[in-house]
Amino acid sequence: MNVDRWLGATIVPEEGCSFVVWAPKAERVEVHLLDPVDRYLELEPGDRGYFSGMLRGVGPGARYRYRLDGEAEHADPASRSQPDGVHGPSEIFDPSSFAWTDAGFNPPPLAEQVLYEIHVGTYTDEGTLDAAAAQLPELVDLGVTTVEIMPVAEFPGDRNWGYDGVFPYACDSAYGGPAALLRFVDRAHALGLAVFLDVVYNHIGPEGNVLPKFGPYFSGKYRTPWGEAVNVDDEHSDEVRRYFVENGLRWLEEFHVDGLRLDAVHAIVDTSARPFLADVPEAVQQLSQKVGRRLFAVAETPENDTRTIVHRDLGGHAFDALWSDGFHHAVHAYATGERAHYYMDYGTLEQVAQALAEGWVFSGQYSRFWKRKHGSSPRPITPDHFLVYNQNHDQIGNRANGDRLSTLVDHDTLKLMAGVVLLSPYVPMLYMGEEYAETAPFLYFVSHGDPELVEAVRKGRAEEFAAFVGGGDPPDPQSEETFERSKLDRSLREKPEHAGMWEFHRELIRLRRSEPALATPTKDGLETWADSGAGLLRLRRRVEDQEAVAFFHFGDADVTTPLPAGAWTRAIDSGEERFAGPGADTPAEIAAPGSELTVPAKRVLLYLREGTTLA
Repeated sequence: MNVDRWLGATIVPEEGCSFVVWAPKAERVEVHLLDPVDRYLELEPGDRGYFSGMLRGVGPGARYRYRLDGEAEHADPASRSQPDGVHGPSEIFDPSSFAWTDAGFNPPPLAEQVLYEIHVGTYTDEGTLDAAAAQLPELVDLGVTTVEIMPVAEFPGDRNWGYDGVFPYACDSAYGGPAALLRFVDRAHALGLAVFLDVVYNHIGPEGNVLPKFGPYFSGKYRTPWGEAVNVDDEHSDEVRRYFVENGLRWLEEFHVDGLRLDAVHAIVDTSARPFLADVPEAVQQLSQKVGRRLFAVAETPENDTRTIVHRDLGGHAFDALWSDGFHHAVHAYATGERAHYYMDYGTLEQVAQALAEGWVFSGQYSRFWKRKHGSSPRPITPDHFLVYNQNHDQIGNRANGDRLSTLVDHDTLKLMAGVVLLSPYVPMLYMGEEYAETAPFLYFVSHGDPELVEAVRKGRAEEFAAFVGGGDPPDPQSEETFERSKLDRSLREKPEHAGMWEFHRELIRLRRSEPALATPTKDGLETWADSGAGLLRLRRRVEDQEAVAFFHFGDADVTTPLPAGAWTRAIDSGEERFAGPGADTPAEIAAPGSELTVPAKRVLLYLREGTTLA
């Protein structure tokens, strides 16, 4: 027996197909090969509940199930492909046979990245990975470096956000299956784009979940908002950890994905001396050294907990970066005026300045929303450890009507919010369509086959939105119309206002990548200042002899403010006609010492000091 092989079905050249499954609940496990010839192979039992065996004369495309103790048959927990969906048999898939063309590709460091999050099903009309790959040149033109894909694990039905996945190793058949993911990554790399993949290790979806049939993958000690918690600290948790860590490594090694985004890590309860959350980044870093290219592990958590990104030697988990919801909340609450739910602690321009200076706002002070002290201080941590954004799938989709910012604030305020994120020292991320002010909502949608589950989802979402921002009755998540409404409308880019917004994003991205004062991920030389009465925010960034100063004026009346000493050249004025504005009416150059600058209402201005190269 060889349990050192990958879990699941793996083609081994000149030997056959290796099968490895962890099934401690069973005394006997057989592979039931359904085609090309219906036959059974009894697997050899081993230590800790593993079963394994080698089957000759079978290759990619063959369907199979596991039979437990001569009775019930189930798909493989580590299935690589589920062409007939979550209730069908598994399919043998061999990613090693793919003809890669990406030799030598290495993603840029996080500090140089601009991420772009997509949901495959709504990114294009076709809703497939191949269709999404055809749109990638547009992202290169925009200046994006990295595409982050929402979860692709096989889910029930043909439409889902991806967080109801039940086969973590299988790319969903509705998206084109695993072969389409290989093609997508190869195409992205050919264009110079990195690919991050959202993975879900805190829970497994309810419909089609076979894991409990095989072993104690879930812990009865804890529950998450989405169901049973994954067992990472109880009996048999070593094998559960292996299952999920190996899952991440296979996306990175076999599919050439460049980074993993772990969903809701705060929902992974772990009281062990060595937390599971430290295992994943360590394994990713070890693989990075093995394959000789940069690989990343990013965490999502609303906890403002720097232990997520602090090095293991200092008691942290050593993720490369985390999503900063605290940064988002500060900007969103001030710009929109919303104060409900988790926005209740936010709403001042001074908080936006603090988020720009540090990475988030709450670093141990009392929070009314959390009803306790919240967060730890991010001050000592370099900016490339924080991903910041104005929109993402959660912040849009967790509203009853899936409202995008383009339907909540005016055109000029959208540009102000874009400027804050893209001129910040942190790693920026856009949500698909944001760059041209997409107006289509991103709604919550599912296509479950169990009527009782569908009704439970409807009831649960309605109860959740009762207290949420933008509350009200959400559209039916099971309705296909809800899904169709969430698709992008790229024709908007042809309209002047939307084209101007796209051009504004492109220019901001170009400047942040080309100007050293903006491109260097440091808090040294970083100053923020806010005048809430005037609605004026100033960001100053200095790196050696390079300097940039940005003004974000959210107010409705022009305001005059001192300009730091030096000779300054205007790099951007959000009022320029190319950005669908009324025209630039601010000085192109300012040389006099002690000068003042009049900042028009609802305007973003960026000036570079003399000695700074304006590319």
